Amino acid sequence: MRIAIVGASGHIGSHITKEALSRGHQVTAIVRKPENLTIENESLVVTQGDLLQPEQIATIIKGHNAVVVAYSPGWGPGTKYNLHVQAARDAIMAAKKAGVKRLINVGGAGSLYAAPGLQLVDGPAFPADWREGASAQRDSLEVYRQEKDLDWTFFSPAIMIGPGERTGKFRIGTENPVTDEKGESSISYDDYAVALLDELENPRFIRQRFTVGY
Repeated sequence: MRIAIVGASGHIGSHITKEALSRGHQVTAIVRKPENLTIENESLVVTQGDLLQPEQIATIIKGHNAVVVAYSPGWGPGTKYNLHVQAARDAIMAAKKAGVKRLINVGGAGSLYAAPGLQLVDGPAFPADWREGASAQRDSLEVYRQEKDLDWTFFSPAIMIGPGERTGKFRIGTENPVTDEKGESSISYDDYAVALLDELENPRFIRQRFTVGY
């Protein structure tokens, strides 16, 4: 496939880029600062672009089979978390304008359900410093759920995601965190990327959210 990856130089985006290239896909990496992407591959094209400029993004992604949105405005004091919602709207706009029907969004875990009617982000144990950003990511999920034309997927990671092995062994869930026998929910960046490419190659969650964990 020809896959465009927005935010290809980020923690998660870079792993998705490497996984896509390892499977033989043609990848267009769309990044705000091309110098931050150090991957070199003959099947990789690096392009400067800003998701919040949908007309620009539409021009770049035209002719691709799918778009992966791994955009993040960042975390911490001063972060404009409302950009999660704007990014979702702009990604949808760009995909429609470019005629690219398949879109998969790297989402957050906060909107997963800890119990019936209780999302993680609203629970008392959810870290206060993460709540504003996670709430904005939840709002972006609702933007996608209103979209009826594109074949979108919202992919929430496990509660904890970080460096680790590429095992290719994990379990898939939908609205609840996937936990191990100790009750922990975790996934490595590499295995998250594996699950995302699996979904792109063999779609199972069109116009749905899914998640992953060990």
